[in-house]
Amino acid sequence: MTSQANHPVLIGASQFSQRDVTLETAQNPLDMFVRIAREAAQASGGGTGLLESIDTIALTSTAGWNAQNPPRLIADALGARPTTEWVASIGGETSLALVNDVASRITRGETALGFIAGCNNMKSLAMAQRAEISVEWPEGGDGEPEIVGRAGAGSNAYEATAGLVMPINIYPLFENGLRHARGQTLEEHRNAMGALMHPFTKTAAANPHAWFPTERSPEELVTPTPINRMIFFPYAKYLNAVLATEQAAGALIASQEMAERLGVPREKWVYWRGGAVEVEDPWHVSERPSFDQAPALGTCHHTALANSGIALDEIDLIDFYSCFPIAVAMASEMLGLDPADPRGFSLTGGLPYAGGPGNSYSFHSLATAIGRLQNAEAENALVTGNGWYLTKHSASVLSREPHPDGRTPTAAPATDATRTKWNAPPVELDAEPNGAATVETYTIGHDRDGTPNQGIIVGRLTETNARFLANTPADPTLLESLEQRELIGTPGTVTHRDGASTFVPA
Repeated sequence: MTSQANHPVLIGASQFSQRDVTLETAQNPLDMFVRIAREAAQASGGGTGLLESIDTIALTSTAGWNAQNPPRLIADALGARPTTEWVASIGGETSLALVNDVASRITRGETALGFIAGCNNMKSLAMAQRAEISVEWPEGGDGEPEIVGRAGAGSNAYEATAGLVMPINIYPLFENGLRHARGQTLEEHRNAMGALMHPFTKTAAANPHAWFPTERSPEELVTPTPINRMIFFPYAKYLNAVLATEQAAGALIASQEMAERLGVPREKWVYWRGGAVEVEDPWHVSERPSFDQAPALGTCHHTALANSGIALDEIDLIDFYSCFPIAVAMASEMLGLDPADPRGFSLTGGLPYAGGPGNSYSFHSLATAIGRLQNAEAENALVTGNGWYLTKHSASVLSREPHPDGRTPTAAPATDATRTKWNAPPVELDAEPNGAATVETYTIGHDRDGTPNQGIIVGRLTETNARFLANTPADPTLLESLEQRELIGTPGTVTHRDGASTFVPA
């Protein structure tokens, strides 16, 4: 037993991707979780026997798996008897929120050894749906897990009236908003997106677990073609997170006392130095004061770093959640980082290329960071998560060394020194707008052959400055022309009729 007996250490991790999956070879979620746990135990140097000592199992939500108690099924397969069984609510921030929460339990002496993991089986689910068959996944599990995390629908009814119900058409609103705030032309912005995401493809090409291990040039990423069709402007397919994958990842986290008791070598200890979780206020996209800011993101990451005692310039490894380019661009914006920072912003290749969609991506970045720190390739790592639409944020800071003054690691809330605030006034919404107006931000949707078919406008009424949501006329010629020019700031007229708002640019 050490003087820091209840300080958390990540002792082993694992991840895998089944790129050649078929309905005959697909593994069910239980088998995937058990595989990750056993491989993580082997990677720790302590052997699979340590799995019987697990007292906490915390999982991200697994789409399509409706077992009564997934953690108990995993525990039974591992021979463990956990007293804490968690399943997180939906959100890409939940992986690291679970890491932080289980680590915090360890500091309080409530957990000694935890298994934290997530998996995604959307590829086999889609294959089964096309074949019109049902997947036969394990059911049951005694008892019921505790559902943890911040729940809530990502969009509201008003947003749905304009079609804003999916990541693919909501994130572009922020992308275009930040582009305009940076003063970039459309061409400059296309080039910037390609330059930002090209290194991700290079990392994915070297990642044996990446779903698409292919390096692509900046031009290839941003140029629409029949195989890289425009989805919602300005995002061609290669700039969107890949959803249909078959992947899993996770880690074992222990108190130092338990790690010693289990015989885990010290060189395998990766110290959880701190973390943070923040939620954007306002929650709903339509109510946020600006589309070129994400204050909760900045607050989360600054707070995690402050909690860890490690400065941003001391971080060697960075992984920003990367469902779309704006998630990365906004993180660099809120932290004041150059988009061309030589450290790079992905350890895996990111969601469009490495995969890990749904709720569990950050377990892949976590597993990669743990492995690289254990191999002494770096000293400190920052990994981050993001849920819904830049709505929920999480971050964890890892290190090869404990805090030099022996302080207890923490995920303490933000302070005045770490809090980022909105640099824009609150918004008034007008759900029945009529009159002169201008475009605040926008996106344009395309059908599968690349033809533009939907214009979504966030605008401001000239007379009141109230914000409204609207659609443009669904005229492909008009929509194509709108994509060729700067639409933000464009004047026009909005009318509300029969429950729908239509904006016609001047």
